[in-house]
Amino acid sequence: MSQDKLFYELVCMSCKQIFKAYEGTKIYKLFKENRNGKYTCEHCSHNIQLEAIKNFFNKY
Repeated sequence: MSQDKLFYELVCMSCKQIFKAYEGTKIYKLFKENRNGKYTCEHCSHNIQLEAIKNFFNKY
């Protein structure tokens, strides 16, 4: 009998797609602490980080 991990299904605030936050991940912990927060999927989170880095280097 295999152990299934617990997860929450969340809606990405950026792309509005449903994604799963699995037990043991950072997003799962954040959701447990604040269920009313705004969360993004991995793809959108990565794109946001790249845009922030790009804008940072364009300023200098």
